Amino acid sequence: MILHAHTRSYEIAGFRRYAFFATLFLILNILGSGKVFAAAAPVKSTVPPMTLAQVVDTLVARNAARARDLTSYQGSRTYTVTYRGFPGDLLATMVVDMNYDAPNTKEFRITSQSGPKWLVDRVLKRLVKSESDAQQDATRKALDLNQKNYSFSDLEYEPAADGCSYVVSVEPKHPNKYLYRGKIWINDRDFAVCRIQAQPAKNPSFWITSTTIAETYEKVGEFWLPQKNKSVSAIRLGGRATLTIQYQDYKVPPPIDVAHASLSSPPAAR
Repeated sequence: MILHAHTRSYEIAGFRRYAFFATLFLILNILGSGKVFAAAAPVKSTVPPMTLAQVVDTLVARNAARARDLTSYQGSRTYTVTYRGFPGDLLATMVVDMNYDAPNTKEFRITSQSGPKWLVDRVLKRLVKSESDAQQDATRKALDLNQKNYSFSDLEYEPAADGCSYVVSVEPKHPNKYLYRGKIWINDRDFAVCRIQAQPAKNPSFWITSTTIAETYEKVGEFWLPQKNKSVSAIRLGGRATLTIQYQDYKVPPPIDVAHASLSSPPAAR
C-alpha cells in the first residue's frame, strides 16, 4: 500500500468533538470490505420465474465464478466525508488510484487530498487501509454473500429495464460490523448484485443511533464492480456524518478463457 502519510499529533477541542469523529472510522469500517450499496424504489412483486433457493444458489455460484475469473483490475475512487452538526461542519476529500491482483492484493496510491488533515488521516486513510486488510482469505470468507454468512428470504420479482428484477431480503447469521441486513437487487441475466439497501448488522458505536447504507454496481466487461457508495449515520448527541465513494476509470482485462478464445480465433476473411 502506498500512503504518503506524515506522523503528527492532533489536538481536538472538547471530548464531544473527538467522540463524534472517532466514531466516523467505525462507521467507515463497515464499508472497508468493498461491499457496495444503493437505494431503490419499492418493488411490486409478481410471480417470480425462479424460486428463492434457485435465485440464491445461482447468485452464489455466479459470484464464485466471477471471482475466479477476475485476475486483476484498475480504477480510481473519490472519497468524500462530511459532518454537519456540533461543533461545526467539516468536509474532507481524497482521490485514490487502486490496483487489484487476485486473489488478495489491493494497492492504493493517493493522488490528491483536501480538508482537515486529521480527518483525512484518521478516517479516509484508515478506510483505505481497512479495505486492503479485508482482502485476506479469512476475512473475505467471513464476508462473502452466501448461505453460510446470511439467511435469505422474501423473494420479490418485478421485470426491470436494467435487469435488476429479483429482490431478496438478507439477514446476517452472526454479528459482524462488516455484514449488513436489508435488501439486495439481483440482475436476472447475470445473477449479480446490482443494488443494496441496508443497515449494519452490528451498531459500530454507542454514539451512533442509526446508519443507512446504499450502493450501486455497474457491469464492466464481464464483471460487476462498485459504482457508488453512500453511508449516512445519525450521531446520538446531534449531527450527521455522510460518506460517499465514487468509483470510476475502470480497466478490466477479459476473463482468461475469453482472451484465449480471441487470440486463437482465425482472422476475419477480407
